[in-house]
Amino acid sequence: MTASGTLFIISAPSGAGKTSLVRALLECTPGIGVSVSHTTRAPRPGETDGVDYHFVSVTEFEKMVAEGVFLEHARVFDNFYGTSRRAIEERLAAGEDVILEIDWQGAAQVRAQMDDTVSIFILPPSREALEARLRGRGQDDEAVIARRMRDAVAEMSHYGEFDYLVVNDDFDTALGELRCVVLARRQRLDRQRRSLPPALAGLLGEQG
Repeated sequence: MTASGTLFIISAPSGAGKTSLVRALLECTPGIGVSVSHTTRAPRPGETDGVDYHFVSVTEFEKMVAEGVFLEHARVFDNFYGTSRRAIEERLAAGEDVILEIDWQGAAQVRAQMDDTVSIFILPPSREALEARLRGRGQDDEAVIARRMRDAVAEMSHYGEFDYLVVNDDFDTALGELRCVVLARRQRLDRQRRSLPPALAGLLGEQG
């Protein structure tokens, strides 16, 4: 029987540390990868097409939407983001666990189409800590920071729609909690039955 991976949806307000936590999770947890989304925003310094994002024009993005390419898509900060349905399904079918980093809108779209998902929301310890992190980037003016704070509060109001909640106060603690969710999911009976049929048959004395 072919093993099937799990789709982990991870959402968080900007500044909560989601990207850093996911990067650290990948380094310490084999068999899991991140879905590479399509976006219409311009590449940032150091970003590589096909690695960080698939960078496309608005026209290309709209064509993909019309063709039903995306499992989910949304507009965030005046740019469009979308997840390829085929890419996700192929990786899951191969037995790989996949992380989908999207906002609450995208998470709702995915949950409506795929039953077997695990959703995790990451929160900052306080509004003050969140604002300090946004200011610490040194990239935005006051107007942008104010907008990001408003958007963050709106995003955080949807935490109750997720399966798990992780508060990123201490980074190592938050990483450990995130990893626990992934590892616990792998030990579920339905997952083990798919991935260990020969071993289970041998333990029970079943003949092939």
